[in-house]
Amino acid sequence: MADLVRFGISIPAPLLGRFDALISAAGYPNRSEAIRDLIRNRLVEAAWEGGTGEMIGTLTLVYDHHVHELGDALTGIQHQHHAAILSTLHIHLDAHLCLEVLVLRGQVPVIKQISDALIGMRGVKHGKLTVTAGGHL
Repeated sequence: MADLVRFGISIPAPLLGRFDALISAAGYPNRSEAIRDLIRNRLVEAAWEGGTGEMIGTLTLVYDHHVHELGDALTGIQHQHHAAILSTLHIHLDAHLCLEVLVLRGQVPVIKQISDALIGMRGVKHGKLTVTAGGHL
């Protein structure tokens, strides 16, 4: 790691105890790793909320493929935004439902537009976007 900086913080003992239990259950080797992850997560959230910069996202959709023309509409939107869609995965869950996962990369407004358009389509039962930073944190 480049240029590590040590710093101290004051924290109430009960809060630290709860944090230690949480990070132990999550498998963190030490507090430093856990705190670094918390900081990175907050930086990603701030970048997303700020609406600028490049982000990477995974969009998970569950939809009923029997809904008239839904498959064509989903594919059409994906083709319109082919530059921002790095990969897709399509799984047949049962006789009616499909799971589709899209890996997106682009500016925040583009990822939001694609995700909102796909999640909001009639026949999409559930959609969830998860984002992370495109650069180094």
